[in-house]
Amino acid sequence: MIQDRYALAFKLYPYRKSPDQDAGSPARHPVVVVGCGPIGLATALDLGRQGIPVVLLDDHEGIGMGSRAICFSKRTLDIADRYGCGAPMLDKGVIWNVGKVFQDDRQVFEFNLLPENGHANPAFINLQQPYFEKFIFEQICQEQANGAPIEIRGKNRVDAIETFDDHTVLDITTPDGPYQLKADWVIACDGAGSPLRGMMGLAFDGRVFQDSFLIADIKMVSDSFPTERWFWFEPYFKSGASTLLHKQPDDVWRVDFQIGWDVDRTEELKEENIRRRLDAMLGNDVEYEMVWSSIYTFQCRRMQKFRHNRVIFAGDSAHQVSPFGARGANSGMQDVDNLGWKLGLVINGLAPDSLLDSYDDERIHGADENILNSTRATDFITPKSKASHTFRNAVLTLAEKHAFARPLVNSGRLSVPCVYDTSPLNGPDTLPGGPSQTRAGSACTDAPLGRDYLLRQLGDQFVLLAINTNAPGGLEVDNIKIRTVALSTADDPGGALAERYLGTADSAVYLIRPDQHVAARWPSYDAASLRTALRKACGKD
Repeated sequence: MIQDRYALAFKLYPYRKSPDQDAGSPARHPVVVVGCGPIGLATALDLGRQGIPVVLLDDHEGIGMGSRAICFSKRTLDIADRYGCGAPMLDKGVIWNVGKVFQDDRQVFEFNLLPENGHANPAFINLQQPYFEKFIFEQICQEQANGAPIEIRGKNRVDAIETFDDHTVLDITTPDGPYQLKADWVIACDGAGSPLRGMMGLAFDGRVFQDSFLIADIKMVSDSFPTERWFWFEPYFKSGASTLLHKQPDDVWRVDFQIGWDVDRTEELKEENIRRRLDAMLGNDVEYEMVWSSIYTFQCRRMQKFRHNRVIFAGDSAHQVSPFGARGANSGMQDVDNLGWKLGLVINGLAPDSLLDSYDDERIHGADENILNSTRATDFITPKSKASHTFRNAVLTLAEKHAFARPLVNSGRLSVPCVYDTSPLNGPDTLPGGPSQTRAGSACTDAPLGRDYLLRQLGDQFVLLAINTNAPGGLEVDNIKIRTVALSTADDPGGALAERYLGTADSAVYLIRPDQHVAARWPSYDAASLRTALRKACGKD
């Protein structure tokens, strides 16, 4: 039987009455996060690790059933490493770097998303969203044990919001009745349907594509399919216009069938009809157990702004893209990574609150990039005319034998880190011959350093990375501490560090933000240049 998609996979934060509910007047908290999905949990973890008190509200008591998001990118794993929960995700997840594309019964081509060595994390892991959330929750529990001021309140549903210049008031319903909270800052992580967005009357603009996709998660033991991403256009087994296959942990496999727009969803979700499609694909003699199913449509939408004074939207509440390309949860984690350090500086009085406007600048850029890629993938997967269908199939035929056509094949461009080329926080980039992949605005790429890796040495504060040159330690500018990491090319005899950070330069100094994006880079250290770049990175200039 298919599992109840509304049941809990893990009941982690059962309802407990809070003293705030009996307070004579609404208690006021620095930050309230609404929504205990992966983005809400990660936001609370990020802020709590900085010592910022945060209350996390959710209308349930744990993590829901159904794998939902399953593909988590290297960038997300790098962020999770800094949060302390990357290792269990990697241990549990199914690692993959290779994808294959088929048309009918022919392999058109294959690709490797991380062909180079020298990275702590793989290109992707497949991991059911309930596990992903559970690992973040368990890290929150560890941080709480170490004094992190994080509180999670289950069965606390937000029913109304009122905004003021310097705070927000939330009306909350619990099993013991209603109460109110005040918050200096509210982070809305309440999903694509975002009740908070609706309460504030904010628009969610974009496109809904006229096609439907049936997800079927099945449990089976099979040696027929390797640990790769397989995508069929017009598959020979005729179960849909396209089909996607992924392996997950616990012998669970994700299958996506493209089933068209004018379908009866109730009929399609009946187990016997799902099995009819699966049997055509797998063969009648393959035994499997139905785990979870759902139907979704492609939607590429976003809010016009993510910051609304003291209320800030992140993840699916702010933007939504089609699943092909794994850009939903992964882009949401980049939202958290971008917002956390900025809000921390603002709350601690180390930066003006105008710094938070750069969250809009950078993450709207990221959302637009994701929407563009998702829209292009959708147009290729679901041609809108006979001519575009003919073009699509011609590209697939050519790609089988000719490399020039392969970049045109689009079964979902997989998520990569966003580069903030036009960010107002970027400082000078005056490294002659510096590699493009680590230019100002880019996310730092990893490199091996003996038994360790570069990203793990950078951590999650401002860092001055000096390679083949001297730079002082113990720096502090405008009360912001900067840690110095001094390396030489001898630390990586394989040459990855030089290739990725020096290019043709002999030496380099990088100013790296707490989210491990490059703020500025120079050939050598200069105190005045560093101060100017840091002030700009903190929104002070």
